[in-house]
Amino acid sequence: MQLELAEKRYYSIGELAKAFNVNASLIRFWDKEFDVLKPKKNAKGNRMFTPEDVKNLQLIYHLVKERGFTLEGAKVHLKAGQKKSLDKMEIVKKLEAIKANLINIKNEL
Repeated sequence: MQLELAEKRYYSIGELAKAFNVNASLIRFWDKEFDVLKPKKNAKGNRMFTPEDVKNLQLIYHLVKERGFTLEGAKVHLKAGQKKSLDKMEIVKKLEAIKANLINIKNEL
């Protein structure tokens, strides 16, 4: 999954919901369920996510939506081997980017 987010210090929940193509309520729910997500809240109570939170959201999205884990299974998987999961996810992300570049080159020929 490729995210189209600009480099910023903080992302709003609306920006992330649009980037992940999910409802904002799902991100709020994951925020409550997963301890690895720690968004900052401003004076109005709006959640502001850091780039580290975005990486964790990508991992949670990958486990739950793409690989079909249950929420409990994703929690256990994150606690057991987060480093290994991050490495696999980064590899998949890089391979998808390479594939997209190759398709663009093919279309230009």
